[in-house]
Amino acid sequence: MGVIDWFKRGTQEMMVARPDGTKSQIVWKHPDKTIPMKSQLTVDADEKAIFFRDGQVVEVMDAGRYTLDTSNLPFLSNLVDKFTGGNVFQSEVFFVNVREHPGIKFGGRIGHVEDPKSGVPVETMVHGEFSFKVTDPRQLIVGLVGMGRAESFMVKAWMKEQVLKVMRDNIAELIVKQRWPLLDVTSGAYTEEIEESALASMGKHVSDYGIEIVRFGNFVIGIDEEDGDNLKNLYRDAAYLKTVGGVDGYQKFAAGKAMMGAGEGMAKGGGGGGGGDGLLGGASLGIGLGMAQMLTRDNQGGERLAPAAAGVQCGSCMATVPPGKFCSSCGHDLKEKEAQGGAFCTSCGESVGVDAKFCGSCGDKQA
Repeated sequence: MGVIDWFKRGTQEMMVARPDGTKSQIVWKHPDKTIPMKSQLTVDADEKAIFFRDGQVVEVMDAGRYTLDTSNLPFLSNLVDKFTGGNVFQSEVFFVNVREHPGIKFGGRIGHVEDPKSGVPVETMVHGEFSFKVTDPRQLIVGLVGMGRAESFMVKAWMKEQVLKVMRDNIAELIVKQRWPLLDVTSGAYTEEIEESALASMGKHVSDYGIEIVRFGNFVIGIDEEDGDNLKNLYRDAAYLKTVGGVDGYQKFAAGKAMMGAGEGMAKGGGGGGGGDGLLGGASLGIGLGMAQMLTRDNQGGERLAPAAAGVQCGSCMATVPPGKFCSSCGHDLKEKEAQGGAFCTSCGESVGVDAKFCGSCGDKQA
């Protein structure tokens, strides 16, 4: 190599610094191992420079501007190339960004998690952002990046997988152990607790590589839309259950609701425009009320459906007997109650007004 070529090469390498176009990269490797004596090294405020020789870390330089000379940087004596008369250093120089890197997106499937409130397994997922920073540049290069020219996307991709793995495990564990209802979790009610737990668990997965997950940005825990609708219906029914007084009350409510719906359907399906305003409407009301009265309790205390006896109550012995003039149980005159201001349907035995022309329960015409 001629003197002029050497001079040109030395002039080109007088500045050892990270180019502006590479400032966003986590790790950037200087392209040439041969560095002239007296070169100027510039390390920005948010980075560190690491000198390697023969695969070993020789020195880590903090932010500042340095003249690369053995007189002021003694460690350079180990890097001098003796074949050049001591005018050149032989070293691999890496620049590592040590600032906090925000806005790293992650997301994925958590899996089927059983909702503690309903016992229903629900497909759950999480997505959001996190930030990280390099705490030990040596460990990052030696343990993860390697001595080649690292690409930042590879480091970030690996970080995303670690974050998702820990978040998946922590969210599922907290829901099960703390018995958090899934709809409360998806509403964001436990965001701080989940973040705190995940950050505490993250260290063992990334610290060996000189990295720290600093914080999470906004992250969302979601569930399958259809599963979410099912949970809302179950939660709503549970609220009704509490309102009507436990399981027995809820069973009565549910059965009565279904029976009333059946009665309404029968009325609307009567055809001929009768609808629910005429005679059939009155009949439907009777069907609904009659069905609601069918809930009776068996000897074991459980609920069962059984038809209630149709008839009238005797004013003397209080027995429920078929309609007629006299009680079939004690022989008392059943019409006596009518004289006291009441009357009963001659068909179904339900109470009717004294002047009623039709029964409001069964719709039959009254004599």
